[in-house]
Amino acid sequence: MLIFDADDTLWENNVIYERVIDEFLEWMTVPGLDRAGVRAVLDGIEAANAVTLGYGSKVFLHSLGQCLARLRGRAATASESARIAGWAAAFADRVELMPGVAGTLAELARRHELLLLTKGDTEEQQRKVTASGLTGHFRGVHIVAEKNTATYEELIRAYDLVPAATWMIGNSPKSDVLPARSAGLNAVFIPHPHTWVLEHGELDPADKKVLRLSAFGELLRHF
Repeated sequence: MLIFDADDTLWENNVIYERVIDEFLEWMTVPGLDRAGVRAVLDGIEAANAVTLGYGSKVFLHSLGQCLARLRGRAATASESARIAGWAAAFADRVELMPGVAGTLAELARRHELLLLTKGDTEEQQRKVTASGLTGHFRGVHIVAEKNTATYEELIRAYDLVPAATWMIGNSPKSDVLPARSAGLNAVFIPHPHTWVLEHGELDPADKKVLRLSAFGELLRHF
């Protein structure tokens, strides 16, 4: 069984957020507060909101509004709120598959059973899954609030998986590799240059149950 992450593994995601953040940093930077300072404030707000509000573009835009209010020392004006709301268009129902994903998944689906496991806002993630055109390759699609050890253990029970014969494939050490390994699964780490800072984590270089690849298409050499 191969379990796939979605955002930044099957399709581009965080690079869209980074483009908006770049514009936001340019807007918020003032004398005495550089881009790094603004980004540090935003990262802290996003980390706190991820715990209480979850993930997705709506939470992200909410975080931008909170960041503006904290930096300006006041609530956002109507025009400022409108500018932030306007960035929602960047997250419209467009899905850009990562190189090699379509053909590789089609071939892997002929060889193995596949599952999709993604976290975030259910409606938003489902729209992306549908728009990707990949749904037919998966035995099941699971959209969860958080990807932690308990999530993987629940998946093991739901499908009666054999951990030693199951692999979690993704770009996030925090959500894909570390909790999957904690649950006894194998993992494939395919790093993405724009992985969200809150998804970073330290992997054990001596862990033989973690396969490190540089591109999605390399999966065909191992599975």
